Parts: sequence; structure tokens; C-alpha cells
Amino acid sequence: MAWLVVALSLIVIWIASIFKVFFGATSSSKAVVLNDGKYFTFFPLVLSFMQQFDDISLSWTSGNKKNVLFVIAHPDDESMFFSPTINYLASNGYNLHMLCFSTGNADGMGSIRKNELHQACAVLRVPLQQLKVLDHPDLQDGFGRVWSHDLLAKIIGEEVSNHDIQTIITFDNYGVSGHCNHRDVRHGVLKFLKTNSERNIKVWELVSLNIFRKYSGPIDIWLSLLSSKRHPSKAIIINEQPLKSYEAMAKHLSQWVWFRKLFVSFSSYTYANTLNKINP
Repeated sequence: MAWLVVALSLIVIWIASIFKVFFGATSSSKAVVLNDGKYFTFFPLVLSFMQQFDDISLSWTSGNKKNVLFVIAHPDDESMFFSPTINYLASNGYNLHMLCFSTGNADGMGSIRKNELHQACAVLRVPLQQLKVLDHPDLQDGFGRVWSHDLLAKIIGEEVSNHDIQTIITFDNYGVSGHCNHRDVRHGVLKFLKTNSERNIKVWELVSLNIFRKYSGPIDIWLSLLSSKRHPSKAIIINEQPLKSYEAMAKHLSQWVWFRKLFVSFSSYTYANTLNKINP
């Protein structure tokens, strides 16, 4: 009987979470700038906010679009992991750029996956002229392939200079899935940050979650909010448009196999992102 109560409770929480997310997707969002410079966002009918994301000024706050660069390793990283943040920023007037360090050619489908990334970015409203996908011989997709942090930092520096980037968003030290390419990308960003401290570039990393939270789906919305009470420096972004995330991932047809469909449905990264500011 106890297990039945637990199961029913989880189902109720799951349904409540989905209800909140999808009703919120039809609502408009607004931002409030507090006197101390911190930003909190409030979405009507949705438990959604972004805490202490003060280093990315909203476009209508300064009158100028702010340039944000997502730094990822492979096509589909943007849809599987970063879509809540991308959806939020795209909906609020940020100027989004994306740097993908490989075509995902581990299985010989690099050209196909590159085209799929273009289609996914069109869904996510990342301007295609602001998407850069590399096919560097020293930065090929694969476990066991070590990417030079110096080379990564050099390329990131070029992108930052060419597009007047103010903020970078990337993986954390574990890289969500533990993939070595994800982790190398983060080290490349750190290398850039440490050698270019005078540029005052702000960097946020996507926090890797434990296995329970990772596959708790929309339930992690509540867990993220509770966690933010203990770690107020983190930014919590709730996805207003989870169906768009699903649609974007579906554009990666070469990767759209049954277990990835399950991943996108049950992954907490479809419904919320926790970001942590990196200090050099």
C-alpha cells in the first residue's frame, strides 16, 4: 500500500508540474530590475524565475540587444540540454550566437548532423547567420578524443571579438552527461576567461544534476526552486515552451531514436536549467 501512495503522489506532482509549465507557455513574461541590480523574472501562472542573472541585462533595459554566446560540443547539445535558457533568452530579445565545436562526425554523419543543427536552431530562433559549426581536424567528436584547451580558448576569443559577446553560456566541469568533449569545452572557456579577464566577459555554466534529478522531468522544477533557497547565487530558468524543445530535438532525425525520445520527455533539462556563474 505504501508504494501505491508514493506512486500516486509522484503522478500527481508530475501532472501538476506539467500543468504549470504548459499553462505558463501561453503567458507573457516580464522582468523586474531591483534597486540592487539583480534581475528576477516572473511568469504569470508559472513558478518561473531567474535569480541573480544580473550580468545579462535585458534588451529593453539598456536599449541595446545583449550578445550571448552558447558554446557547445555537438549538434543536439543545444536541444537536449540548453533549450530552457535558449527559449527564455530568445523570447526576451537577446541576440543569440552559437558556437558548436564539432559536426558530431563520430559515426560518419557529420554533414547530416550539421544540417540538422541548422534546422533545430531555426525552431529555437537562433539566427542561422549567428551559428558557427566547426569541422576542425583536432576537434573531432568522440570519446577518448582530447581537445586542446588552448585551441578552444583561441577560437572562443575570436568569436567573442567578432560579435561583441558580453556573456557566454556553456557546460560545467562534468558536462551533464560526462562526455569528455563537453568537459573540454568548459575547460576551453575557462582558459579563455582566465587569459582575458580584462574583457569583463560573464560566463555561466549549466549545472549537472544527479541521476534522480536528471530524470525527474518537470518535477525538477520544484526541486530546482528548493535548491535555489540553499544556493541563491544560481539562476533557475523554467522552460515556458517545452514543446518547442521537443520539436527542436526532433529535427535531429539521425539521433531521434527511441531512447532519446524518452530522454527528452523525462529529462529535467527539457523543463528547467540551473546556471552557475563562473568566476575566473
